[in-house]
Amino acid sequence: MICREGVYNFAAGPAVLPPEVLERARASLSEWQGLGYSLLEAPFTGDEFKTLMDATRLQVKSALAVPDNYQVIFLQGGASAQFSLVPLNLLPPTATAGYVETGHWSARALAEGHRYGRSHLVASTRGSGFDHVPAVSEWALNNDLHYCHITPNETANGVQFPEDPDCGDIPLIADMTSEFLSRPVHIERYGMIYAGTQKNLGPTGLVIAIIRKDLLGQARPETPTVFNYQAQTERQNRINTPLTFGIYLVHLMLDWLEEQGGVNAIHPHNIAQSQVLYRIIDEDDFFYCPVIPEYRSIMNVCFGTRDENHQQRFLAEAEAMGLMNLAGHSHAGGLRASLYNAQSDAAVAALASFMADFRRRYG
Repeated sequence: MICREGVYNFAAGPAVLPPEVLERARASLSEWQGLGYSLLEAPFTGDEFKTLMDATRLQVKSALAVPDNYQVIFLQGGASAQFSLVPLNLLPPTATAGYVETGHWSARALAEGHRYGRSHLVASTRGSGFDHVPAVSEWALNNDLHYCHITPNETANGVQFPEDPDCGDIPLIADMTSEFLSRPVHIERYGMIYAGTQKNLGPTGLVIAIIRKDLLGQARPETPTVFNYQAQTERQNRINTPLTFGIYLVHLMLDWLEEQGGVNAIHPHNIAQSQVLYRIIDEDDFFYCPVIPEYRSIMNVCFGTRDENHQQRFLAEAEAMGLMNLAGHSHAGGLRASLYNAQSDAAVAALASFMADFRRRYG
């Protein structure tokens, strides 16, 4: 959370981690579970790691109240790999998948989906600069769709779905990477949720997928075995060596989340933090946020200065004050403060104070 005294990290990912989680992780580097050697050296086939993986899977189910007809899978390659692996596992060659385009990452998913089958653009807000989420009533859904893919929180654009959509009988597939475990979720509305863990759960490279069991077993023959959802489920995610330390960090983060009161407690806290910054942005026209208020992300506050000449000065002065990684995504530009679960109130207060002072001096 604090890299060193007086330094606050607002990176979009890898994201901040609680100091107590870092301390617990550090202890495992020299010796773990009384084995006499590091967790980094522990065999993934050993009873200790098998127990850890099973416990972590149960923690995910408990945190989101996942029903019994869903399976939790640990995958590798990051969430972007799922842009390809979802159609390889779930989309027959002659079927059509729907996509809702609300920002940079949903556009990336759509582009990759085109490589594996027919991809139908169900709805898009590209024409308005990705400033809102289209209502489900505006989506061009039809019963021919094998599934519909969405990105509920757009990290680069600062756009977030205000609620879980209901697509009826069409399986809804969601890349929840940048909002996973930041809020309660109506799991039953989704056929599959997947999320890279580097936002709210710590490590890069690891993906958690929650998939309805009836969707398993559809993988195309050319799907690599290590990326076959059904095969990984049958082998308890041990077809190949899993990301052992990453799974351990997720376990520690889930412990920490439970200590905070779980997603039901962290969600209003996340809203409150984001509102501190949005209030400053909306106070006058010095700063601006391009997203319509009801669709603004509580995880990624994307904003800018009306005078673009001020933005580089803002970044330079912020960094001098210990407020780090506030540049916007390379495809969206502007400024961005990421407020994932572990972000501290002190960090948000420090940024808010700096923003107010910066406006006073240059506004």
